[in-house]
Amino acid sequence: MAAEHDPAPDRAADPTAARPTGAGNAGDAEAAGAAAGDAGESGAATAAPPGGFAGWRGRRPFWGGLMVALAGAEILFTEKAPMRMMIRIGLLGLAGYVIPVLMVLCGLLLIFHPVQRVFYSLLSVLATLGSWITSNLGGFFVGLILGLVGSTLAFGWLPDQPRRVGRRARRAERRATPA
Repeated sequence: MAAEHDPAPDRAADPTAARPTGAGNAGDAEAAGAAAGDAGESGAATAAPPGGFAGWRGRRPFWGGLMVALAGAEILFTEKAPMRMMIRIGLLGLAGYVIPVLMVLCGLLLIFHPVQRVFYSLLSVLATLGSWITSNLGGFFVGLILGLVGSTLAFGWLPDQPRRVGRRARRAERRATPA
């Protein structure tokens, strides 16, 4: 009798089998970190990047883009506020609607197309400052401040930053304590 050939060998049982790298999930990152901790390496070693939404969010200026988009939405909302006196400039206040829409668009582009983050953040700063005149004092200062903070966060974001030492130490400490 000939031995049957198993078309799908059990890779979990073979410690020398190569594991797929790339997209991975959070469980793979934790397993890699635990294996590095078992090998006696210090906490200064770089851990695998987190997977899922946290990994996706970490590779783009997410919070800056979100703040700019929310600022544009807030300014656009204040354009429809039922008030007796509203500032209207131009053709029925067209700029009051165009600038917040531009801010929402810049915020979404910061999130989904981070390669051009410098251009989008500068454009969103200019649009935010333009909303001071065209859109009821920048959405009554709330949208103005939110847009300025968000665009400066997006401008200052840099890709491929190493994790901070404090985070690395906290993660290593969490892994070391039994659950």
